Amino acid sequence: MKNEYYSWGRYPKVLHKNAIKFFWLSDITSLNQYDYPILPYGYGKSYGDSCLNENGTLLDCSGLNKFKSFNNESGVLRCEAGVTLASILDFFVPRGWFLPVTPGTKFISVAGALANDVHGKNHHKAGTFGCHVNKFELLRSDGKKLICSEAENKDFFRATIGGLGLTGLISWVEFKLKPCPSPFFIMDSVKFFNIDEFFEINEESEKDFEYTVSWVDCTSTGSKLGRGIFNRGNHAHPDEHKLPKLPKFKTKTFPFDAPFINSFTVEIFNKFYFNKQLQNKATKLIHYDPFFYPLDAILNWNKAYGKNGFLQYQFVVPLNNEKEVIKEIIKYISKSGLSSFLTVLKKFGNIKSPGMLSFPREGITMAVDFRFDGTKTLKSLNALDEIVKLAGGVIYPAKDARMKGEDFRNFYPEYKEFVKFIDPKFSSSFWRRVMS
Repeated sequence: MKNEYYSWGRYPKVLHKNAIKFFWLSDITSLNQYDYPILPYGYGKSYGDSCLNENGTLLDCSGLNKFKSFNNESGVLRCEAGVTLASILDFFVPRGWFLPVTPGTKFISVAGALANDVHGKNHHKAGTFGCHVNKFELLRSDGKKLICSEAENKDFFRATIGGLGLTGLISWVEFKLKPCPSPFFIMDSVKFFNIDEFFEINEESEKDFEYTVSWVDCTSTGSKLGRGIFNRGNHAHPDEHKLPKLPKFKTKTFPFDAPFINSFTVEIFNKFYFNKQLQNKATKLIHYDPFFYPLDAILNWNKAYGKNGFLQYQFVVPLNNEKEVIKEIIKYISKSGLSSFLTVLKKFGNIKSPGMLSFPREGITMAVDFRFDGTKTLKSLNALDEIVKLAGGVIYPAKDARMKGEDFRNFYPEYKEFVKFIDPKFSSSFWRRVMS
């Protein structure tokens, strides 16, 4: 079959034997009829190979995109697996509701948010997406339909949240939205001139701001090592702020595959991005789109890395010697010449996720994008693995395309319990890689 299914990083490139697209829940009769192995697929926004199933069958759930019910008093929404975060925002923000947790793109499915147990800028206040899920329906290849919650089929509930789509097909999800006074946020952008200043600003910001995240310049060195811009914000209430008119957004599409991201362009971008804000602190009212989803304004931006694709490397290290670990990693990236214009740094809070294999845990997390340059890139990321392991950290499976199986099993010893709940017909390129 023609391969129309990729991961967002477009590495690795694999061929699938078949893809079955569902448009109605009634289309799903027997999962046992499809060629083994099978794997659910939404919109392909996972960076690595957790959404890929080489030589297997994909179950395309993007057509399962209907709302089922909503309680306007409690904010509890029930919707099908393929509903996007974008469609929820479009419908519910004008009605006074917002997502409880959102990652850096709104073009993912609700089932994908659950299966990867995504996190966002408010992790220190709200935890992961899975923390807000009430229940969901899980279809198994033996024909069983399991309603999973903290009270019913609890083990499957815990295994499926962060379970990378391996426990069965999620048909619908019920979770709680949060009240939202307006589509706008009041945001501070605060410059920090080295990594020590980041930690100082973060400590003062977490008390008063619901949303915090930082961009870091990984080309900086010496006394400027780890400089960046700290963004923090809260919902803007119309009683407290004079809100502007709703902006009109026009998305652009990156036109072609081109290795636009390289050491030269990255260095120029980082200098420009850091210096474009003249004052050390700027405050403004901003719509939720550029606040949460700046990259969504450019469709297919992943093509900027060229046909070979890119790797996103995200890890979290615990709070003991986190400053020195982050410094060591930034020094390594800067010296290695790896091209990264998108580096995000944030502190995770201590709210524990219900998921067995969930990635977020209390500590400092960093996400870095690298253009894939073959062996050089893989060797460099292996070196970063050693730093993360020594610090007692872990790597995010949903964004991984190359970590060693031994490392995954050490990072997530819960996998021994998790395997009991994998559907025998379900598998993925990621799972076969880390289990071999």
